[in-house]
Amino acid sequence: MNWEGISEFVQVAETESFTQAAKRLSISTAQVSRQVSALEQRLSVKLFYRTTRKVSLTQEGQVFYQHCRAVLDGLDAAERAITNLQSKPQGKIKLTAPVTYGEQQIMPLVNNFLQRYVDVEILAHLTNKQVDIIDEGFDLAIRMGKLSDSTMMAKKLSSRTNFVCASPEYINKHGLPHTLSELEQHRCLLGTLDYWRFIENGKERNVRVHGPVHCNSGLGLVDAALKGLGIVQLPDYYVQPLIETGKLITILDHFREPEQIIWAVYPHNRNLSPKIRFLVDYLAEHLN
Repeated sequence: MNWEGISEFVQVAETESFTQAAKRLSISTAQVSRQVSALEQRLSVKLFYRTTRKVSLTQEGQVFYQHCRAVLDGLDAAERAITNLQSKPQGKIKLTAPVTYGEQQIMPLVNNFLQRYVDVEILAHLTNKQVDIIDEGFDLAIRMGKLSDSTMMAKKLSSRTNFVCASPEYINKHGLPHTLSELEQHRCLLGTLDYWRFIENGKERNVRVHGPVHCNSGLGLVDAALKGLGIVQLPDYYVQPLIETGKLITILDHFREPEQIIWAVYPHNRNLSPKIRFLVDYLAEHLN
């Protein structure tokens, strides 16, 4: 009796939806609702706030979720210890990653992984939009910077650094900015945002910039910078080789923001699957 409704409760808590929880468990929405309601009756506590648009945990529900999640993870770990310890990865993995980082860093490693584990199939979707992992059925997402979804599992894979740089030709013609305020006097090459991120006096600062090029392609901005059209701020995987060869010169280094963490993010219920565990460990090993 003590176990009845626990799985249904956890799935509703993680998806914030009775319908999505039912899809995960391959049962009817009505059955999920009955089990959760019975659980609330048994505990004599309200676990969810329910509206027509959203389902969210009450304070008591949040406490109960943390304990239930730990128990279910423990059961999964116990099962893996018995059945999956020697298992090799197999089956489909649906993953998403940012476009350029995915092309340059993730997919070559994924392809190497597939050479080693021939029973794995990868369905990769590269996009700079942050997809909903649960709703769109992804097993794994590569994300950068601060994570907002605390219901997901995450493992650090690597880090990235943003560089502000320009070509020697641009610097010879327009000079170097030495302060953040001097950027107003320069031609800046913009991506999807109209500001750049810096650290000044130990605090984060966003500086609005303007210039002749607005482009949602990092490679397009790199080309513009190489042709002397302006200053650019881009992650290291775009510009590091060009900096090392002197084709681009770094600027305002003492205002550079700290490294951003690159994460592998995946749902709780898939974190112990051998195929996901092996791939995440493989990426972490080869990206660092």
